[in-house]
Amino acid sequence: MRENVLHGRNVILGTDWWTDCDDAVAIRILARAHLAGRFRALGIVINACFELSVPSLDAYLTAEGLCDIPLALDRDAVDFGRNPPYQAGLMKYPHRRENADAEDPVRLYRRLLAAADAPVDILEIGYPQALAAFLESPGDDISPLTGRELAAQKCGRLWMMAGRWDQDPGRENNFARNVRASRGGEAVCRLWPGEIVFLGYEIGADVLTGGHLAKYDILAGILRDHGSENGRSSWDPMLVELALSGDFAASGYTAHRGWATVDPETGENRFVCDPDGRHCFVSRREPIEYYRDRIDRLIASECDYNAFF
Repeated sequence: MRENVLHGRNVILGTDWWTDCDDAVAIRILARAHLAGRFRALGIVINACFELSVPSLDAYLTAEGLCDIPLALDRDAVDFGRNPPYQAGLMKYPHRRENADAEDPVRLYRRLLAAADAPVDILEIGYPQALAAFLESPGDDISPLTGRELAAQKCGRLWMMAGRWDQDPGRENNFARNVRASRGGEAVCRLWPGEIVFLGYEIGADVLTGGHLAKYDILAGILRDHGSENGRSSWDPMLVELALSGDFAASGYTAHRGWATVDPETGENRFVCDPDGRHCFVSRREPIEYYRDRIDRLIASECDYNAFF
């Protein structure tokens, strides 16, 4: 087992771990950044639920060197439709945890943030209802602070793969999948006390990554089972790479500052530009190949992550 190096920037990841495989690509980047000491991954919240949610993710995390990271599961989030295509293939790998072993998302957010001794960035690449529930949570046995107060005191940036920002209004799956997602998105935009950085649908749709992995690679198997052996759109890994960098220009983006809103019934997103706004969305400054090559380097089957980071 590779040694975990725990001195990087604190992060908590939210993921739907559902029908798309770009979550797995993103989690590889997270895992390698954690093992190289660039991120300190405190926990992962799964915000869509089916019978293999936790065991399949646990199998993948174990293979990627993060077998002990705390997991939470939104057990109510069973209404997102369709059948996940790749998790069953992960069950041939060792795993220890089942859905019953996962913590409640609100308690995980509250526990990890209350105990944090340095600012925590939240990376959200799934549906936002669990994060919204945390923000709306009252004080409890973990902390007398509300969720919003804990976020204000303990969190840095919120990085979200959500929305479509090249249209007005925009509409994208993570805000618009169902009313649960839409109401969660509205609450997060309204209640988050700090900065939110959005990477939208238009950024990653045509950036295909993961098509050059070795056939033996567990991530290559995930992409094959998804039907994306030649690569998949890179929304989630591009968001994690941007958060890892923390530098818009260095990652090839321009940030547009203002205020984002989400319609709680339809999930449509809108944006009002304001140089003093706490929200921003990014647009690409470079050709597709620039982003594709950055992600493919980070996820390569044979990668010296300590040298890379």
